[in-house]
Amino acid sequence: MTKSELVDAIASGAGLSKSAAADALQATLGAVEGALKGGDSVSLIGFGTFSVVKRSARMGRNPQKPGEQISIPASKAVKFKVGSKLKAAVK
Repeated sequence: MTKSELVDAIASGAGLSKSAAADALQATLGAVEGALKGGDSVSLIGFGTFSVVKRSARMGRNPQKPGEQISIPASKAVKFKVGSKLKAAVK
């Protein structure tokens, strides 16, 4: 499903115009992004939880030059843990 298809589904499901549904989706995504940037997690009961995890620095292998080790710097990544209702719906 693309973003425009999601906007269409929101508009028909909530009885909104497409522009209002697009604004609501953009506001939701912005709020989630802002919370994650601030180090918070976002929990949607039954759907899932978005959180930020820290990945420590480590050594890896260069795929272009077999055997050569490279240093991979520390980073942050977004993690999503599926909620029970979504997991049950997908089964």
